[in-house]
Amino acid sequence: MLRPRVPVNPAPTGLVAPLVHPTTGDVTYGATTLPECACNHAPAALTDQPRVQLPAVRLTPAGLVAVVAGGAGLVLVVGAVLVSMLLAVAITGASVAVCAVVLRSLLNGQNHR
Repeated sequence: MLRPRVPVNPAPTGLVAPLVHPTTGDVTYGATTLPECACNHAPAALTDQPRVQLPAVRLTPAGLVAVVAGGAGLVLVVGAVLVSMLLAVAITGASVAVCAVVLRSLLNGQNHR
């Protein structure tokens, strides 16, 4: 019925960005780590700037409206489910009461004959 579509990654181009060692200036292609050097320092990171961690949820005005609308929608759905359950119980109770009255009248009618 419904088949998920898995995205296909395009074929690699073969282009590799060069890595430049921060102190010696050596350029390497295709390497995932920086080349070792004879200096007495800690290995440098690939970028000079620290990585900024973004918040998991961004509260923008549109996102806030979506959250409020989602909350209101949830309240409406839960309310509709509860009302329908109450209605089902009421209908079941009424039908059982009608059946009891009919059975009572049938049984009482046989005893008087």
